[in-house]
Order: sequence, then structure tokens, then C-alpha cells
Amino acid sequence: MTLLAIIIALVIEQYRPLPVQRWVLDPLARYFAFLDSKFNDGVYRHGIVAWIIGVALPALLLLLVHWTLADHNALAGLVLAIGTLYLTMGFRQFSHHFSDVQIALRAGEISSARKLLADWRGVSGDRLSSNEVARLSIEQALVASHRHVIAPLICFGLLGPGGALLYRMALFAREYWTKGDAGEMGEMGETRFGEFARRAFDLIDWLPLRLTAIGFAVTGDFEDSIFCWRTQATGWPEPETGILLSSGAGAMGVRLGLPLQDGMGGLGGMDERPEMGLGDDADADYMQSTVGLVWRTLVLCLLLMALVEIAGWVN
Repeated sequence: MTLLAIIIALVIEQYRPLPVQRWVLDPLARYFAFLDSKFNDGVYRHGIVAWIIGVALPALLLLLVHWTLADHNALAGLVLAIGTLYLTMGFRQFSHHFSDVQIALRAGEISSARKLLADWRGVSGDRLSSNEVARLSIEQALVASHRHVIAPLICFGLLGPGGALLYRMALFAREYWTKGDAGEMGEMGETRFGEFARRAFDLIDWLPLRLTAIGFAVTGDFEDSIFCWRTQATGWPEPETGILLSSGAGAMGVRLGLPLQDGMGGLGGMDERPEMGLGDDADADYMQSTVGLVWRTLVLCLLLMALVEIAGWVN
């Protein structure tokens, strides 16, 4: 039933993309803004309470409801699983940005590609070259494919709908509660309110992130992917993200990272970034290779889940 729910959700999402801003992001923003207004006084322990109420409790309730339905009404349990995946997992939540940039680059419309990338990233880049636009787009796509597709799928496979919800809620909590306060400290040495949300997401994402990186390696150039992962990942400002970028770049034989002409969000200068991967400079062709790598990794995950389900049936 797990594999069936995933396949149906992916098919529905391809033909009827979810208006994610209206049905997911805006409601979550209002929900976390409410929690923020009630709990956020800059104290670490209150961040724990807010995270438990805002993230852990809804996921636990969904987990219990799904278990109950699965025992008494398999069809209702399947519908709930499909609905949860439709809300939490989907290529269309980021793929249109990637595709639009790729089309613009292939047409030679660098100004349009820069604008599309800026709209996607929320950071201007008026001086970026075509290779830099492709490079940043690939980086965004590798991270987004993990967070919007593969990681929710893995968490769903481990814990059911509650796992997928836990992952996406934890991701949103980290992004919402850590804007502008990363690394700051409160009184008496306590970390700020959002620090627990950051730590909790890193813990939840530890296994899915590494499984995604292994998937990139298996479905690409395994030797180069593992080599780049081992030697380059820790050099990235966020080492966890560095695992995805280094393994993905090594799997495709492309160089990511590297200094950018537009530093400081388009204010000029150079943004010094470490090199990720090996091989050629990124371009529109490597953007297409990124699509292939992500889909192969997804298919690999589905095949492994199918084997697990078949083994369960046999037993």
C-alpha cells in the first residue's frame, strides 16, 4: 500500500499540480506566525515547546489516525496517505522554475534566465554569466529535489504519512524560525528561539539526506560522487547541503560551487565559494542531466520500496 500511495500521488501531482502557495505555504505561514506570537520571547526552551506543539504533535496525530484507519478501513488509510503525499511531496513545487531557466538559457536569453533564477532564489544576480546561472540552478534543483521529493518519500516509507508531514513541517519551522537569528545568542548564553528548530531538522534530515546522496552516487558516477562527498562536502558553508551538492556534482561530472561574480546578493564583488564536483563547467545540457539524475534516484527509491513490500508479503 505504501508504494501504491506514492505512485498515485506522483501521477496526480504531474497532471494536477498543487497550488502550493495557496494550499501549503500560506496556511503554514499563518500557523507558525500564530505560534511565534504566543511563544517567541527569544528563549531556547520556549522554542522547544513551540516546536513540539507546532511540528511533532500534528505529525503524531496523523500517524495515529493513519494507523487506526489502516487497521479498520484500508481504503480510507490509502486515501489519507495519498492526500498527505500530495501536500508534502512533489516535483511541481520547484520544477517549473528549473525548466523555465533551462529554456531561457537554451534560447540564449540570459537576461530572462537571470530574472527567472532571481525570482526562484529570492536573490538578484544581474551580473551572472550563463554558466553561473546554470550552476546555481543545478544547486537549487539538487537541494529542492531532496527536500520536496526524495526526503518526504523516505520519511513516508519509514513512518507513513506522519513521517512525511514531520519532515516538511520541520523544514518549514526551521526556515520560518531561523530567519535573521542564526548564530545569535540570548541572555545567559541561551540560544535564540529558532535554534531548536534548526537542530531538530538536522536530526530528522540526517538519514534521508545521506540516502539521497547515496542514490545520486548509485545512479551516476559512483566513484567520483563518493570521492567528492568525502573530500569536498565539509568545505561548504552548510556541510549538510555540501553533501548533496558534492555527491550530485560528482555523479554528473560537473563543477558546482566556485566563486560568483555577483556577491552579497547582487551588490557587486565576488562571492567566494568552494568547488563542488569534478569535470566541466555547468551549462543547459548539465541542467538536463540533473533532471535525469533526480528521476533515476527516485526510481531507485521506488524499486527498493517495492522490494521491501514484496519481502513483507512473502513473509
